[in-house]
Amino acid sequence: MTGKELRIVFMGTPDFAVASLQALVENSYNVVGVVTAPDKPAGRGKKLTESAVKKYAVEKNIKVLQPEKLKHPDFLEELKALQPDLQVVVAFRMLPEVVWAMPPLGTFNLHGSLLPQYRGAAPLNWAVINGETKTGVTTFLLDQKIDTGKILFRKEVKIEKSDTVGDIHDRLMEVGAKLVLKTVDALANGKVKPIPQSELESDKNSRPAPKIFKIDCKINWTKDVETVRNLIRGLSPHPAAWANLVHKDTGRTIPCKIFFAQPVISAETATPGTIDSDDQSFLNVACGNGWLEITDMQLSGKKRMNAADFLRGFRNIMDYHFE
Repeated sequence: MTGKELRIVFMGTPDFAVASLQALVENSYNVVGVVTAPDKPAGRGKKLTESAVKKYAVEKNIKVLQPEKLKHPDFLEELKALQPDLQVVVAFRMLPEVVWAMPPLGTFNLHGSLLPQYRGAAPLNWAVINGETKTGVTTFLLDQKIDTGKILFRKEVKIEKSDTVGDIHDRLMEVGAKLVLKTVDALANGKVKPIPQSELESDKNSRPAPKIFKIDCKINWTKDVETVRNLIRGLSPHPAAWANLVHKDTGRTIPCKIFFAQPVISAETATPGTIDSDDQSFLNVACGNGWLEITDMQLSGKKRMNAADFLRGFRNIMDYHFE
């Protein structure tokens, strides 16, 4: 049997998943249904918003299922009626066994790391935050635990010093889509031997990738330049690293998101959080062992802008410091 003969159900929600679904559809694989998140209210008007995967599926006239509960009998009946040979999961929630065990060929997931490294909800972010020089994507068979199933394929991708997590996201999205096609074909013709993650050396020293909360995004300027820079890169453009601008005299505090920064060569030292600027073109901040130049930022309630534009609209920046 070939991959294009299989009845495939695709499960996913955000843009990252659309690339894989699109690759399946445009290469004539038989996607008989899509499972995605229910429509959710968004924006000031709380208008119901469809997921990126749903929008694409509707455009291509693919049946869409949007269960609130994955164990609900009605959903399970609808899913079973699609008679899937294989299920493909990309950026979706955890599945109960009654769902992932349904197809004869099982269910595989595309994960944004080189498993067993960076199991969890935010693998792309943590790889950059931790200063890794490589990451990748992995396809693996689902089992009872999160991101622990037998590995099918992995594809490595280099992380450049200038890469943000947004850059890595876009690169892995395309690489992952190709790996999904390869995995479908290999499972269809039986030419892949799943490898238990316990057999991989890196499993003994695997690093986690837990969900990121606001407190994880706050910049600690006492850290060294590279650590602070990696945090900023690993959270840009979303959810974004942040710090408070504080007026030296009044104590006025202004939250600020920082999207990109680069090291500055300087022999001078200063208290972490100290600002150095010409009030026109550059904005440098002292870290624990040196300086970073902030190049892209956003004040609370304002739009994102480069440092020069920010300084034109923000007077007397030297009266502030970051904390």
